[in-house]
Amino acid sequence: MRYIRIHKEGRLILGTLLLILLLLNLFIYIKFQLIVLVVNVVVSAFLLFFFAYFFRNPHRRVVIDDPSLVVAPADGTIVVVEPVEENEYFGDKRIQVSIFMSVFNVHANWVPVKGMVLKSLHHNGRHMAAFLPKSSTENERSTVVIETQFKTQILVRQIAGALARRIVTYAHAGKECHINEHLGFIKFGSRVDIYFPLDTEIFVQVGESTIGNETVIARLNE
Repeated sequence: MRYIRIHKEGRLILGTLLLILLLLNLFIYIKFQLIVLVVNVVVSAFLLFFFAYFFRNPHRRVVIDDPSLVVAPADGTIVVVEPVEENEYFGDKRIQVSIFMSVFNVHANWVPVKGMVLKSLHHNGRHMAAFLPKSSTENERSTVVIETQFKTQILVRQIAGALARRIVTYAHAGKECHINEHLGFIKFGSRVDIYFPLDTEIFVQVGESTIGNETVIARLNE
């Protein structure tokens, strides 16, 4: 039997919402006519379904024999593939690949490549639309740098959007990370940027869709 698995970041929210809706419907049942109760029950059911859908946590496992392959850290649409100056950590030119997540995408983020976390840092910032170029450096964001076993470093940046108000990152400096692990979670509309060395072979183009922890997006030159 199939059912929706709820991510741990959404369990408290869903539980609180369920309690509020139960109390609200009980109050309406006591004070108002039946038609008002019916309308409210329908709206309540829609809200519960939407939040359960948003916080869904699909079971995904991928087998990667080539450690140079990089899988997508998020569901969404590729909105950027271009060389840019990455000044927060590398201080040089890198290939930026950006994945935009709408409210209808799975918002769990996965580790894109096996390695060691060298840096994990949260930045406060604005909450402009995540598809805008400036969101990468001006929005609230979390930066994670991973070094592979061949000493190649990539940077993964979780970025809050206009609706997102909380970024959760599980990675921390000194932690070994593996494909099939969750990197974190972004709540309500967001974006993930990945910065690769210039000699990386990129497999995706702007406009393509990605599936987190399934779509292979690049091959590192290792």
